[in-house]
Amino acid sequence: MKRPDPRALLHDLVQACRLLEQFLAGKTLEDYKVDALTRSAVERQGEILGEVIAQLLQTSPTIAERITDARRIVAFRNRLIHGYATVSDEVVWGVMEVHVPVLQREAVALLAELNPEV
Repeated sequence: MKRPDPRALLHDLVQACRLLEQFLAGKTLEDYKVDALTRSAVERQGEILGEVIAQLLQTSPTIAERITDARRIVAFRNRLIHGYATVSDEVVWGVMEVHVPVLQREAVALLAELNPEV
């Protein structure tokens, strides 16, 4: 099986962060709690973030190690998927507010390093 290109994975990471930003623009935690469609969309992109980082940890650990809290993001993904019944809206919201902007900045910077011509 061909190893994924880290640039493609970082692109997916940036895309998921941008979608999360769009989904949550102008919303409050209370808006989030009552909107099942937004919660589902946010949780899906959270799963993608964790899966991408898990793949980076496997295929490009030196890149993945430069992502703040990489292993915690993978653990968050696992919680979303396997512990979905106990996922707290407040925890998801906190991750989106605090950690996703940092992740997006780091992913954009890493992608720029790997694609200096872009």
